[in-house]
Amino acid sequence: MSGLLRICTAGSVDDGKSTLIGRMLHDSQAVYEDQVHSVRAASKNRTAGSIDFSLFTDGLKAEREQGITIDVAYRYFATARRKFILADTPGHEQYTRNMATGASTADVAILLVDATQGVRVQSRRHARIAQLLGIRDYVLAVNKMDLVDFDRDVFEGIADEFERILAGARCHAIPLSALHGDNVIVPSDCTPWFEGPSLLPFLETVHVTRDLTSLPFRFPVQLVLRPNDRFRGYAGQIGSGTIRVGDQVAAWPSGRTARVSRIVTFDGDLDTAFAPMSVTLTLDDEIDISRGDTLTRIQEPGEGRREADRPPETGPRFEAEVVWMDERPLDPARVYLLKHSTRTVTAEIDHGLVLNQIGTVTVSTSRPLVFDRYDENRATGSFILVDPATHFTAGAGMIVNPVRTDAAPRVQAPISAAERLALLARRAGSDAEATEAVRKALEEMLS
Repeated sequence: MSGLLRICTAGSVDDGKSTLIGRMLHDSQAVYEDQVHSVRAASKNRTAGSIDFSLFTDGLKAEREQGITIDVAYRYFATARRKFILADTPGHEQYTRNMATGASTADVAILLVDATQGVRVQSRRHARIAQLLGIRDYVLAVNKMDLVDFDRDVFEGIADEFERILAGARCHAIPLSALHGDNVIVPSDCTPWFEGPSLLPFLETVHVTRDLTSLPFRFPVQLVLRPNDRFRGYAGQIGSGTIRVGDQVAAWPSGRTARVSRIVTFDGDLDTAFAPMSVTLTLDDEIDISRGDTLTRIQEPGEGRREADRPPETGPRFEAEVVWMDERPLDPARVYLLKHSTRTVTAEIDHGLVLNQIGTVTVSTSRPLVFDRYDENRATGSFILVDPATHFTAGAGMIVNPVRTDAAPRVQAPISAAERLALLARRAGSDAEATEAVRKALEEMLS
């Protein structure tokens, strides 16, 4: 099995995530000799034995002092069969937002459970975040089996519980001991009753599907290039799908159509381009397209119905799952900046969340967005919320469903100052108009 596999670890604090990753790196000879010497020296006077494998990933001073993972640690290594990117994510509830960051690009999640503790609240939370982020392949690593004498009933009880938590996903459960290396690289003599592959052989052979070219064509316009009066091109990165010269495309949210006349790159023109290539498209009709618009492919007459030609959703309201990452709680009375693909708009959220909380919310934006459901397309189904005062990334969102309304919601009087500003921003025709309207309203309020 060739190709790159992105992996993240998840689970409760002290379940042994860093130790497992360190053991796998060490036993697969993916660390340099000087790193081994450095870790051996740092392992003195610790209870982990002659070498503390967690120190291969826990590099921060605070992590080594406290014996916990705080930041996301990335490690790159390869075997004869595959290349890997490992993201060791924190297990402590305080750093749940860091775990979401590490899992956002993963193909496979390794969910660790301490055999002596069983499934804990944080284990369930991390499993839910991984599912929300679209991960479909899991390894359930039941760690510290040596502390329960490799009891088969303990392992199978935890595996059955996680099978219900991860309903609909593919999960391979492994009984192991990260500290002693049982079932990490090679099968363990302590588990003769376990017939499945060990951790590394499984990761080398697991097949994951993330073929962006088979998804509908989505091209968020990042820049309009106009070097002279004879060339108008739309530059950006193909989020998903494939495009060819001569294909008919629609520009959203306007819905105007044209055909692709050229696919321009630094190395010359192409006949075909696909995700995640960065290209410049020219069209046979000079329709109004600007940064933040999205181009999609249109089904040609006579073609069979294809999933790759499915149109996107458009609208100013949608339901989303949000992971809140700001110590300042989400305030429904405040207006936030929402960054989706190449477009930034102002947005309101219908109810509050607190740090590390995950919740289903309804988002209302000042201008319509062009999007897909996250489980159908990560590129156009995700967004971030930014605090306009601090410019801190306050939340990460996954779009679940569009919200359709026949009429605009009625605003009841009296309304607060924040609600008045949000209403003015929503009614504006552009970001510039929204900024000016809010500025004038603030001047009136303060005068």
